[in-house]
Amino acid sequence: MSKSHIKGPAMAAALAFVSAVTLAACSSSSTGAASSPSGSTSSGAGAATPTGQKVKGGSVSVALPAAVTANWIFPFSSGAFFSVYNISDLQQPMYRPLYWFGGENNQPTLDLGLSAATAPVYSNGGKTVTVSLKNWKWSNGETVDASDVVFWMNMMKAEKTNWAGYTPGLFPDNVKSVTKVNAQTVRFDLTQGYSDNWFTYNELSQITPMPMAWDVTKAGAKPGSGGCAVAVVKCKAVYNFLTTQSKNLTGYASSPVWGVVDGPWRLGAFSSGGQYTLVPNPKWSGNPKPQLASVKFLPFTTDAAEFNELKSSSNIDLGYIPSADLSPKPASQLLPKTNPAGSNYNLKPNYTWSVNYFPENFNSAKLGTVFKQLYFRKAFQMVMDQEVDANKAYRGYGYANFGPVPVNPPSKWLSPQAKTNKAVYPFNPAKAKKLLTSHGWTEQGGVMTCTKPGAGSNQCGVGVKAGTKLNIKLNYASGAAALTLTMEQLKSDASKAGIDVTESEEPFNSVIASASPTSKSWEMADWGGGWIYAPDYLPTGESLFQTGAGSNYGSYSSKAMDAAIKATTTANGTGPLFTYQDLVAQQLPVVFQANSYGISAISKHVGGVILNPLGALNAEYWYQTK
Repeated sequence: MSKSHIKGPAMAAALAFVSAVTLAACSSSSTGAASSPSGSTSSGAGAATPTGQKVKGGSVSVALPAAVTANWIFPFSSGAFFSVYNISDLQQPMYRPLYWFGGENNQPTLDLGLSAATAPVYSNGGKTVTVSLKNWKWSNGETVDASDVVFWMNMMKAEKTNWAGYTPGLFPDNVKSVTKVNAQTVRFDLTQGYSDNWFTYNELSQITPMPMAWDVTKAGAKPGSGGCAVAVVKCKAVYNFLTTQSKNLTGYASSPVWGVVDGPWRLGAFSSGGQYTLVPNPKWSGNPKPQLASVKFLPFTTDAAEFNELKSSSNIDLGYIPSADLSPKPASQLLPKTNPAGSNYNLKPNYTWSVNYFPENFNSAKLGTVFKQLYFRKAFQMVMDQEVDANKAYRGYGYANFGPVPVNPPSKWLSPQAKTNKAVYPFNPAKAKKLLTSHGWTEQGGVMTCTKPGAGSNQCGVGVKAGTKLNIKLNYASGAAALTLTMEQLKSDASKAGIDVTESEEPFNSVIASASPTSKSWEMADWGGGWIYAPDYLPTGESLFQTGAGSNYGSYSSKAMDAAIKATTTANGTGPLFTYQDLVAQQLPVVFQANSYGISAISKHVGGVILNPLGALNAEYWYQTK
């Protein structure tokens, strides 16, 4: 899943660059990629062609999206920290997952060359999975071995409710046993047979081997002394120590814990203000080796601040064009006619393997019973004008999405219905209003009020009390002009149906932290980017909409949905996935909003950058020219 993973804020350009040039959050073996534009600037999904001669060394600076900072280094993340900017930009360059998806290509697929293990072998009717590691080394000399995988699995078993990717009944509940066959081989015995495609893309994808140097309960302790790699019961104390260390942001760069890495990069510097620097790990076992001396990540309070810096200086090598600063998209082209970043940059379009939505809190003390009514969810979706948002807020670089499988890049996973990209419940405030009044609501003072409580077909629904008003609080991520425009449009259109939406802006990290499945205080929360499928890459719903799932932020629950999701995990082929996604479009467990692709600005003196739809950060391929 990478909030499988939250992406945001809803500035297509920012996300497109930092979550796709640099991530992630879940994808399949789909091979679709964005079509090539016909604009006058650099086009297509491949690497932009730099000018000058390739040189070794140098530093490349990457602009982070507005009001976004990395704030969690431990790869084992709860929902509050399960974002693209923590996982893909900070953690994965240093701590390689067992399997790497979205490599130096434009497809959301498994890349065995960049993975820490060879291809998994399935046997016993899909109930046994054998994984062999490649004998990589940690920077302290330890071998990345089977014990490191068992360490992660034991941690998952002990602290599964603190893992944002956890779904009850699935990983790790569906693993009967994990056995260290030998130093480099691990065997997973499962509770039942599963689709090998699904288990590789959505279950094994969650594993990040952890070094014995982390299996401790205090600083300076002997590696492995914590005992978590041997016994699940020993993991609690180890988890508590590592999470405490991860909360100490100012100590990241100097930490002997986080300094043990197996990826191509290590942390050179980290400030509490959000700026950090990656430098090469000279002990990196894989290939290619980093060619740059450093990669710097720069935070910005607003997308306007980033764009001003991009235009006025050479401090940003890899940045983005905010939607507000793009000229309207020309017909049949992906790029603007002119380059707003100037002649020193190549422009590249980028789609992410994502869907855009925001949750309603079904546990809300005030309105949870209302959100549980399908007629209300239909009505609210009818006041979300995705066409206007795509063309106005995103200047034509947006597109509608009405279901849980990405529309772009195209893939075989889209159902025939989803391929039409037509809403099951089209924008229509008048029809939304009629739907509410036909279910026991009366407009009073401009706001719909429940005047016919009860469970009848013409009443407000089970649990909705008389006098309940449709005054809804919606928190959304600050700093992105496109999201602000989208929210303003929603507020206006919702009022036409008698729905009063009170909106407030907060930093991205605050929005995702407050949208807890267990909290009853929030009502709607929009971090601005929905979901990028990672580390569950196949776009099934077990992480998002299954009852009790760790990233089911609104606590949606449906037996029919659970059954449809379960079917996608056991059978290969597209049929079950088609059924599931069409059900989501009908049942609306979340509010779908316009998605967008970003326009990235890449310095003409930087090469090797590929805009992967998973946002996989492979800075080891990057280089400078002179």
